[in-house]
Amino acid sequence: TENPERDFAPDTGRIVLYRHSAGNGVRMDGIGYTGMTVTPFFDSMIVKYTTRGSTFTETANRMKRVLQECRIRGVKTNIGFLLNVLSHPAFQNGQVTTSFIDENPELKQTSTSVWKFSNPLQVNSKKINEEQGLLRYLANLAVNGHPVELGYDESKIQASQKIVAPTLPVSEETKEKKGMRHILLEHGPEGYAKAVREHKGLMIMDTTWRDAHQSLLATRMRTQELINCAEYTNDALSKAFSLEMWGGATFDVAMRFLHECPWERLEKLREATPDIPFQMLLRGANAVGYTNYPDNVVYKFCDQAKKSGIDIFRVFDSLNYMDNLQLGVQAAGKAGGFVEGTMSYTGDVSDPNKGKYSLDYYLDLARKLVDEGVHSLAIKDMAGLLTPRATKLLVGALREEHPDMPIHVHTHD
Repeated sequence: TENPERDFAPDTGRIVLYRHSAGNGVRMDGIGYTGMTVTPFFDSMIVKYTTRGSTFTETANRMKRVLQECRIRGVKTNIGFLLNVLSHPAFQNGQVTTSFIDENPELKQTSTSVWKFSNPLQVNSKKINEEQGLLRYLANLAVNGHPVELGYDESKIQASQKIVAPTLPVSEETKEKKGMRHILLEHGPEGYAKAVREHKGLMIMDTTWRDAHQSLLATRMRTQELINCAEYTNDALSKAFSLEMWGGATFDVAMRFLHECPWERLEKLREATPDIPFQMLLRGANAVGYTNYPDNVVYKFCDQAKKSGIDIFRVFDSLNYMDNLQLGVQAAGKAGGFVEGTMSYTGDVSDPNKGKYSLDYYLDLARKLVDEGVHSLAIKDMAGLLTPRATKLLVGALREEHPDMPIHVHTHD
């Protein structure tokens, strides 16, 4: 990551796109990856390519192809300079000396260089970065709007045609029906667990407002975007077990990237969606952060979350560390919430040779969670490893040991 036009001064920053080149006769040694931060404290080399061929010309052409296909965006690199060297007649003829660069200063002028490539988007450095820059510009506008500092004046923008939102037809029967949340409010967590267990059908948890956009959109859905569909969601999912809509990364992202108050999000959505139990993901002793917090902080957090509208607390620890789970379960329980004890699934319980994460491991963890007083058990298959055979074994064994306990399966495809 060097800038040839500044005498190869090291460039720093975050690599927003990184893709290797490969192929016959190509060796790659590198440490780069998308998201990597290049600091000024270490060597700026992130990848080295070596090519070989039956002739010098073939080897050089192979290297040109490698450099053309290599994608590194977000920081300056010496790829353009290397392409200039490989394309120079003196280099192609093998007539290069140690003064080659000094005698040909145009090699370092990568911003004005033009290369003979069939792809029109790769003929010069401007074209190479044009699409990436345009995408980042549009993404920034979509998330943050037009910057006032650059002269944006809303009064000068012509008002676009007003979009009329469609009206959801609501029948008298729909107006009178009550959602699942009324059972939770009237009978408490134990009564709700009993009602869920006695339910004859398969119940669902909708993750659109939390895990879905956390997994697919980096948790970037704003509160207003969710409020826009709250009325329809409340009607369509009133019979759902829960609507997972808070916790996890939503708390952190709301403050750091969306510049919103996560508590206001919860309270506004609660007001707009009165009939569905709200569920949050609680990282045990880590609450919604990335470190262990004092016990009193976790207790106070759960208490306020319950008051602001959370009904169901899914408590998990990525390593199934019982001490972390225990604090989260106790704090959510004291707050008066419905507590879902969660087992993070890995391995394959249908294969006894898989080692530590066997059927007995999960049965033992479930017993400990039940002893802590959870109202339901969740199998959190965050890596999509739960096969049908393993599901039958695990759910069947849990059902046999805990006949009255609701069992919740959450898998990522």
